[in-house]
Amino acid sequence: MKRCMGAALLIVAFIMFSSQMGWMPVGGEAVGLSGIKLVIAVVVNFILGALMTIGIGLYAPCMALVYMLGMSPRVAFPIMMGSCAFLMPVASVKFIKEGAYNRKISLAISLAGALAVPIAAFIVKSLPLKTLIWLVIIVILYTSISLFRAAMKNAEETKTETVPTKA
Repeated sequence: MKRCMGAALLIVAFIMFSSQMGWMPVGGEAVGLSGIKLVIAVVVNFILGALMTIGIGLYAPCMALVYMLGMSPRVAFPIMMGSCAFLMPVASVKFIKEGAYNRKISLAISLAGALAVPIAAFIVKSLPLKTLIWLVIIVILYTSISLFRAAMKNAEETKTETVPTKA
């Protein structure tokens, strides 16, 4: 799963890079969707939310989705934040019931996030659009590489667990 998502993000990063270089037209200035594009956005975001619960991040894939649907990269941040705001309460119920999370880290992230979101919103709002698109490409590439590395690490762990040891 991580390899597939990493490959998909790598392809999207290449398409976005191609757009920035003027090789192919992608992206746009839209700040809203309607019709089939809206349906695609909702369905894909639902799938991305489900993947988030198994360890695949939502932010970079959501940024790619927004960009590929012809929307402005400026709307990616609020869409990602909104998606997570609706996803987290539902997805976290099981972890909370089982106590399968670190309370101190969760509190630190919550407090830091409450400060970071407004700061990030002002920074994103003031960035030139070309710079924002390059940042999106960098985040997507980083996420793709991280997914490939995690998949390789999982494969190595699985391989060492299945190799019998001599006694």
